[in-house]
This record gives sequence, C-alpha cells and structure tokens, in this order.
Amino acid sequence: MYMLLGCNMPSPVKVIVVGAGSRGETYSDYASVHPERLQVVGIADPRAFARTKLQKRHKVADENMFDDWRCIAEREKFADAVFICTPDRLHKDPAVALAKKGYHILLEKPMAVTLEDCREITETCIQNGVILTVCHVLRYDPIISKIKTLIDSGVVGDVLHIQHLEPVGYYHFAHSFVRGNWRNEAESSFALLAKSCHDLDLINHWAGGRKCLKVSSFGSLSHFRKENQPSGAASRCLDCSVESDCPYSAKKIYLDRVKQGWVSWPVSVICSNSTPDIESVTEALKTGPYGRCVYECDNDVCSNQVVNMEFEGGLTASFTMVAFTEEICERKTSICGSRGELSYSGREIQVFDFLTQKSTKHVANKTVPEAFNSGGHGVADYHLVDAFISAVARNDPLLIQSGPKETLASHRLVFEAERARLENRVVVCETD
Repeated sequence: MYMLLGCNMPSPVKVIVVGAGSRGETYSDYASVHPERLQVVGIADPRAFARTKLQKRHKVADENMFDDWRCIAEREKFADAVFICTPDRLHKDPAVALAKKGYHILLEKPMAVTLEDCREITETCIQNGVILTVCHVLRYDPIISKIKTLIDSGVVGDVLHIQHLEPVGYYHFAHSFVRGNWRNEAESSFALLAKSCHDLDLINHWAGGRKCLKVSSFGSLSHFRKENQPSGAASRCLDCSVESDCPYSAKKIYLDRVKQGWVSWPVSVICSNSTPDIESVTEALKTGPYGRCVYECDNDVCSNQVVNMEFEGGLTASFTMVAFTEEICERKTSICGSRGELSYSGREIQVFDFLTQKSTKHVANKTVPEAFNSGGHGVADYHLVDAFISAVARNDPLLIQSGPKETLASHRLVFEAERARLENRVVVCETD
C-alpha cells in the first residue's frame, strides 16, 4: 500500500501550473488521483494546445488561463503554490517573482542555469518565507530513499567510497540531447546540469553532511557528430536510404511505436500541437526537429562524462553519465564502507557484511495509485508531489527531503564539476 503524508486536510491545496508540458502534466496528475488534497486552479503556457489539454483535465476556469506567467504575478494571489515546469532557462524569473507574491514553489530541476540565479531563487524563497522544493525526484524513490536509511543505520560502517552510474539510454539520449530540448547548451543547459544534477545531489546526500573539497571532471560529445554520419545518409530519417541500419532512426523511435499504439513518451513530446497518431507523427518527422538525422543536429552537450570528488574525512566518490546504454536511467550504485558494501542495481539493494560474510537483500514498496501517470521517474514523481502538498498544507518545510540551502549546495557542486571539465583542472570547492 502507498502512504499519504497528510491525509486529514480541511481543503485541498490550490496550485497554478506554470508550464503545461510533460513534467507539468505529470505533477498535476496528482490532483486527478487526490482531488481532496490538490486542486489545479490556474495554468500558464504559451502553447494553446498544451494549455487547453490541461485545462480540460482539471476543469480550470477560463479567467485563470494564461499564455504568460507574468499575468499571474500581476494579479492578486489566488492559490497556495505554483508548479514551475518551464524550460531550464525560464526557471529563475517566475520562481523569484512568484515567491515574492507568497506562493510556495515546486520547481522542476535544475533550479536554474547559473549559480547566481540559483542563489537568487534560494534567497528570495527564504526571505519571503515560502517553501521551495526543487524536483530532485530520485530522493523520493522509495528504494533509493532506503539507501540513505541503511547508511544512517550503520550497516556499512563509515562510508569511504561512492560509485554511481547513470545509464541514460541510447534512444533517450538521441531524443532529448541530440534532437530535443536539451541538445544545445546555449538554448538549455549543459548535460551534467540538465540530466544529472539529481545524481550529484544524491552523492552529496549520501555523504552525510561532509563537504566536497575538490572535484575533477572529464567528458565530451562522442559519436553524434557530422563526421560519423554514414555514407549515403539523408538529413531526415524518412528520406534516408540507410535508415534501416541506424539504431537512432526517428522512424524506429517514434513512428514504429505509434503504429503499435504507443502514444506516451517519447512520442507524446514530438507533437506539441496535436494528439500523436500516425499522421501527426509523420508530419512532425518530416518538418520538425525530431525527424533530423542525429549526425546533422545542432547538439553540443556531452554524451559521456565522469566526475571525481573528494569529501571531508577521506570520502571519495565517482559519478559516470553515459548515453550509450541499453537501460534507460536505471541507476547503479556501489557504496563501500568500513564494515560492508551496499550495491544498488536499479531495482533492489544488496548489503554484504564483511564480518558475517553474508548478503542481505532490501526492497521497498513502490506501489502508487494506478490512476497516477507514473511515467518518467515512476513512483518518485508521486511521492515528490505528495511530500510537497503535505508540506504546504501543514506549513512544514521539514516534510521536504531537500531544503533550499542543501539544494543550492548540490547545484553548486554540479557547476564546479563542469568548471573542472572546461578548465581541465582540479577545482577546489567553495565553502559557505
């Protein structure tokens, strides 16, 4: 059974969704499952189709529908909180403006695309007494949350080394970081921030308060370059004579799926103004960015990157993000301690005890209501929203698993790691 953090609520928390795309749709779906806890009362998005689709689902009044979030800031406060799910570079301005209006903030990760903007968001939320929850959803995954519980229980002794892998997945990377919204740093952000800021947040969390002292990083854009385009390939997959031999074919990733009846991610993303079907997907591949050859895109973000960290007390940590994997975002973790080793496979945890020389398996309840759209980050999205709604209803920020200062610290680690990569040196981390 799933557990609600705050069952007894006199009235639902009222929220406004700023950004009605995939993430805004998923988070607000909680209101469909628990209307007694959450009510969507406003929506802002410049895209009429996305805005109207969400309006119909949540029966939002016309007077609370906006094509620009600034209209919300100009009005008297009419909700308790906002879900800010805009593109990465459009996080800071609405977060700051709406925090100043007194709205509690659920903010899609990353917090912002510069450290200065992250600091401004953090300071504004603290100064105005509003709850800030950045969507580090992995912390809310029941099995990943159990890792921290096991560390704190002492089963591995003193944590001495952490090794963490994020296998992005070959077609996920092609979709999001070669053809998609996060392909180009100038338009979105660098890959470590966009894709892996919550992985470095986990490492920082598992370090248990020990500050990161030094960081190095190496990585680059591999394979998805013009010089690797096969001979005879066309600029678009639907016109390509060698498409059948390409694992990154847009025809395989999108059109073949919709022909089999699949209309969820990633197919749902490419038809921004219509419901996905064979005709709309075909048109999107003919004219839109997702039909381009992966070797002829304007992508420039890293496809593989490693980050090495040294924390206080001799703790070392290593993180790897790689595009070229079968599994999609099924993290793998090894935590080595003085008394044992914890291994996480993406589905279960094994702890090997050095004294008894026995392994113990640990699992967690990953059940959520069937009606909740548990795509994307699965059950973690549900538990994230549940914690945020409970925190707002009780006015208790301690129900959030990462407060604003801790979130800022983990974001700063990401920026320092990227600086280390770009400057090809070991960076000594800032301290507060």
